Amino acid sequence: MQVTHVFADLSVPDISEARDFYADYLGLDVEAFNMGWVARFQSADGRAAVQLVTRDATAPLDAVISVAVGDGIEEAYEEATRRGFDIVHPLTTEPWGVRRFFVRAPDGNVINVTNHKDE
Repeated sequence: MQVTHVFADLSVPDISEARDFYADYLGLDVEAFNMGWVARFQSADGRAAVQLVTRDATAPLDAVISVAVGDGIEEAYEEATRRGFDIVHPLTTEPWGVRRFFVRAPDGNVINVTNHKDE
């Protein structure tokens, strides 16, 4: 598995209200995407980014980070299963095109392991 990106997933009650702080104050003013319940804000050079999440649309829990693994998504899922990690959202192709699963790390954190169609 090759990790290509890691994004912090911050829980916020309202993305529009949070935008003022993260985009205007911190300068993460490029809105990479906004689906209403999740949005990514990043710096102009793309080196800094954060995802704001109100509540995941299809998973039973919210993740603390999202980890992109490109074409290695099936390999990542098989390895997590082989190691006996708790899969809290099965490998799924979501309606918005991302293929992902959620795994609980041994420390209790929930990780969104993802592959976007455009990677």
